[in-house]
Amino acid sequence: MVDAVWRIESARLIAGLTRIVRDLGLAEELAQDALVAALEQWPESGVPDNPGAWLMAVGKRRAIDLIRRQDRYDRKLVELARDLSTEEPEPEPAAAIEDDLLLLVFIACHPVLSATSRCAQAQVPFEVPEGAELAARLGSVLEVIYLIFNEGYAATAGDDWMRPTLCEEALRLGRIVAELMPKEPEVHGLVALLEIQASRSAARVGPSGEPVLLYEQDRGRWNQLLIRRGLAALDRAEALGGAPGPYLLQAAIAACHARARTPEETDWVRIAALYQALALRTPSPVVELNRAVAVGMAYGPAQALPIVDALTAEPALANYHLLPAVRGDLLVKLGRRAEARTEFERAATLTRNARERTLLLDRAAGTTRPG
Repeated sequence: MVDAVWRIESARLIAGLTRIVRDLGLAEELAQDALVAALEQWPESGVPDNPGAWLMAVGKRRAIDLIRRQDRYDRKLVELARDLSTEEPEPEPAAAIEDDLLLLVFIACHPVLSATSRCAQAQVPFEVPEGAELAARLGSVLEVIYLIFNEGYAATAGDDWMRPTLCEEALRLGRIVAELMPKEPEVHGLVALLEIQASRSAARVGPSGEPVLLYEQDRGRWNQLLIRRGLAALDRAEALGGAPGPYLLQAAIAACHARARTPEETDWVRIAALYQALALRTPSPVVELNRAVAVGMAYGPAQALPIVDALTAEPALANYHLLPAVRGDLLVKLGRRAEARTEFERAATLTRNARERTLLLDRAAGTTRPG
């Protein structure tokens, strides 16, 4: 139980403590101290009604104790005492970002850091970005939110096909950014994409937790409220004008699926065109692979297979399980079932998700059956 609570609450706990002590490393240590206290006390006292608040209270007390032990931090103790006061806090100019976790993401996305090291480091000030600097970090922040959502939507490893809490957290953060920066079309584009993708969550998992692919999903289980919210966010993004960015284009693709009452009604020709625009805007092998899927649905597998074959030499896709999976699907449709089996089996060896591995092996076995 403690482990489950920690997975849910740790990010917010560390973010909240970071706001107080202004040091990510120290905040992580204080959060670990709180975890140890929970492991010691909860087995006897039981899990509190609000475990997140309990952990935060312990972390704050440890922070106070630490600062009291260091005379040279007297000034910080005064500031901390003010922050922890039960009285209404005075508004701070830099508090435009009020969510602790989102604030930490913006701080961590400092322009001097590479995309692979978005964390607090030496020589990088702990400061709340404002104005132009806030906008400069926006792209990195949106990328982080998108990565969080994707890991929840299709887990890259483990036994579960989805991790819903990550999807929910990404949606929450995206909506906050949209309120914070309402004139940024890519923010609304990302929110639209996440809302529409999340609308399919219930239909993506079968009774035993097995993956259900898009074309086989019961669209009656799609969440219509999330679809409406996503389409509204897409409208807001498009109304702001300008050249569409990658999130807006992906949202437009997702909208094509959301508007189709049945798989057969999906506008694959438009989806293929949107992927072409996305490939021009942000060229990548993964985008090209997705375009191949759309081309196959719009114009037939014979048109798509050469696109996929051209990607087999791409180093970036050498261990990407969806490349052989897509190729296998096209080969099945072309009647080349023995080759398709080999592709599905290869895809199964590359994925690190147990549910997806089972699905791919089932598809490999299915190529030996008449059909």
